[in-house]
Amino acid sequence: MFDKTPPKGMRDILPEDLLLREKISDTIKGVYRSYGFTGIETPCVEDLGLLTSKQGGDNEKLIFKILKRGEKLENSSADDLCDLGLRYDLTVPLTRYFANNCGKLPSVFKAMQTGSVWRAERPQKGRFRQFVQCDIDIINEESFLAETELILATGEALEKLGLPDFCVRVNDRRLLKALALACGFCEKDFDKVFVTLDKLDKIGADGVEKELSEAFGADGAKKLVELTESLGDENEKAALEKACSLCPEAGENLVNIFGTVRACGFEKIRFDASLVRGMNYYTGTIFEISYGDYGISVGGGGRYDELLGKLIGGKVCACGFSIGFERIFNILKDKGMTVDDGQGKVVFLTEKNASPAVLSSALSAAAQKRTEGNVCLVLKKIKNFGFQLSSLKQAGYTEFFVCSEQGIKKLD
Repeated sequence: MFDKTPPKGMRDILPEDLLLREKISDTIKGVYRSYGFTGIETPCVEDLGLLTSKQGGDNEKLIFKILKRGEKLENSSADDLCDLGLRYDLTVPLTRYFANNCGKLPSVFKAMQTGSVWRAERPQKGRFRQFVQCDIDIINEESFLAETELILATGEALEKLGLPDFCVRVNDRRLLKALALACGFCEKDFDKVFVTLDKLDKIGADGVEKELSEAFGADGAKKLVELTESLGDENEKAALEKACSLCPEAGENLVNIFGTVRACGFEKIRFDASLVRGMNYYTGTIFEISYGDYGISVGGGGRYDELLGKLIGGKVCACGFSIGFERIFNILKDKGMTVDDGQGKVVFLTEKNASPAVLSSALSAAAQKRTEGNVCLVLKKIKNFGFQLSSLKQAGYTEFFVCSEQGIKKLD
């Protein structure tokens, strides 16, 4: 026996939803290709050593692990039963892909990936254990040109999808570290400090200060919250000037990014000193996209200049942006977006006991219609013919023909 429903946190995709998902994916990929990004594909399964290399933050606790097979499993100890896992994002597999193929790739590599990822987290509304990510990454571009292109390309993709009410929030991990140091926190505590600071939107300044105070003492907690909030209260120019004084390298980088994207006519961007991002591999610029009244993040990313170097040695600069495909899909579905591919949709109907000659006639007529660019179905009538027609019209079919021994007749 088996359960006919998908495993918990997974789902079946119905045809009309798949059409919309394909439309979204094609639109995003079309924009990214126009910026020179090229598609790649990596396996769904990766070596467990790669996935647990302490770069994925809390996601490493959510890996779907795969048991060893055959003799390897029989000879394994209780704490060494697994050697592979399902990928939890597309960035970590990209690093292995680049390390394995860098000799065959351009010196500055602009990669585009769309695919499913898996995380064994608690399922809830809008959150699944299998979901799609849509990533672009630029490898071997050290300057702020990488961040600028990622922001412009992602912004254009959202505009093309009919989602103009977004804002790209930008910060820098180096600035976060400078803030924490200025407030007396030790470097070994940074990860825990930033996890708490990241809750500012959820639990407010008082909640963050309380949590930090309990873990690290009141003085540093109060200073960090006040300093972070002061950067948010000031106008952008003053905030970036203060960022330059706290961490010149990060501040100047932010000034360059903001100046360049604005010079390109892109205004949906703001500095957010409280933005953290969860992945441990970020080393510089980080960004996140907020969407209108939905109050959710629909994308994010940042610079990870050390992740590739750990695999192939030396410093390899890299920066990426990921669109939250599932959230984009849900917003567009909520807005009533439908897919019209411009093709005619035609149905040829026969009686249930139609002869081979009638079926051949229907199939030949459908084949001719397809050469004219139409989508065609050949179906036998069901008992409830009215319901059948209604369902076909709902699916977008507009032209109907009845095939019989007397010939083919169009239904009015």
